[in-house]
Amino acid sequence: MDSEPPEENGEPAEQGELFPGSALDDGLPDELSGYRGPTACQVVGITYRQLDYWARTGLVVPTIRSASGSGSQRLYSFKDVLVLKVVKRLLDAGVSLQNIRLAVDHLRARGIRDLAGITLLSDGTTVYECASPEEVVDLLQGGQGVFGIAIGGAMREITGTIREFPAERADGLAAPESPPDELSRRRATKRIS
Repeated sequence: MDSEPPEENGEPAEQGELFPGSALDDGLPDELSGYRGPTACQVVGITYRQLDYWARTGLVVPTIRSASGSGSQRLYSFKDVLVLKVVKRLLDAGVSLQNIRLAVDHLRARGIRDLAGITLLSDGTTVYECASPEEVVDLLQGGQGVFGIAIGGAMREITGTIREFPAERADGLAAPESPPDELSRRRATKRIS
């Protein structure tokens, strides 16, 4: 199998992007589709207790539907799940909850298209946003150890994982099923009955 894209006019063809151009709707649910708490927990890798605590304290609240009494289900948007993933990574790296709250407030103000190009860097105390390689280099030149979270990479990871889980629409209509990917189609045709 070739690892390089086929050539066009003597030059390598550009490989298709997961989020072509700025149209991020490819593979992402619409704004009324969301995921219940247990699904968000599985995708992000947190416990339901953490999710519940973060929602009750306002760290990451579901934007599609909040809980409204006993037995009601919160519904988290794709962006909410992405922010949950970032929060988990920052906590795992030892960033304080106070600084995570500042970062989350900043992320909430951004559109999903804006988030794809951001890298968050932290020295374990402060969280910095970098939108260009030059900003990353400037921050690293300070000589202090930092770690980074490429939001676009987390977005691709979540997009691949979340397709395995059912989405639910806030308006009660049936959520459209994700089209099967190429590997799933191949597996289905090779199944032995």
